[in-house]
Amino acid sequence: MTKVLFVCHGNICRSPMAEFVLKQMVAERGLAA
Repeated sequence: MTKVLFVCHGNICRSPMAEFVLKQMVAERGLAA
């Protein structure tokens, strides 16, 4: 099992972008999120 952890301190733009990018990568590879 692969785990991914994003840690963001007070950056309101980078966190949503990281979530979007990760969800796209998961969807493209047909993996479960």
